Amino acid sequence: MDENIENVEITIFDTETTGLNPFAGDRIVELAGLRIKGAQRFTQFEALVNPEREISPGAFAVNKITSDMLINAQKIDKVLPNFLEFIQGSCLCSYNAEFDLSFLNNELKLLGFPSITNFVVFDVLSMARKLLPGLPRYALWFVASELKVKLTQQHRAFADVEMTLEVFNKLKFICQAKGITDFTNFSNLFAYKPFKA
Repeated sequence: MDENIENVEITIFDTETTGLNPFAGDRIVELAGLRIKGAQRFTQFEALVNPEREISPGAFAVNKITSDMLINAQKIDKVLPNFLEFIQGSCLCSYNAEFDLSFLNNELKLLGFPSITNFVVFDVLSMARKLLPGLPRYALWFVASELKVKLTQQHRAFADVEMTLEVFNKLKFICQAKGITDFTNFSNLFAYKPFKA
């Protein structure tokens, strides 16, 4: 699969959660994705999730999602199968893939499903660190600001997908200037290694 990265279908995705540690019982409360190929946007996925537990004060301070907003939301056993169907046939891409995948795979484990291991997953955080060395920090909002992305980070899943896409596109331009355009080189440099197909 040595085609140009612009011809590869990719799902940019993001999670919002009850806290920072899935292994301590934190759960997904919002899941979003956007399928793209180059500059084309195909379809999007967005769902609130009832986590069946309280949201930590720290998580609420970031994403402003309240338990009241989630009372009538579907539970993960309904949302996750739809998301898995949504991402079929694409690569995945997120900002800090280790975080998002740890939550997705924990939810899959709780449902008795296999982990996500058969997808190439591009980590935009890894791209930023390699292509923009020496920044004082690598938070999504900071990298976006450095790249003159005009969006403001809202810490909601689909809004963060939009911001991640803008940063991803800017970093792809840097890659193109360096001659990094084919899928194999792109994957070798930026795929999240534990989940690289």
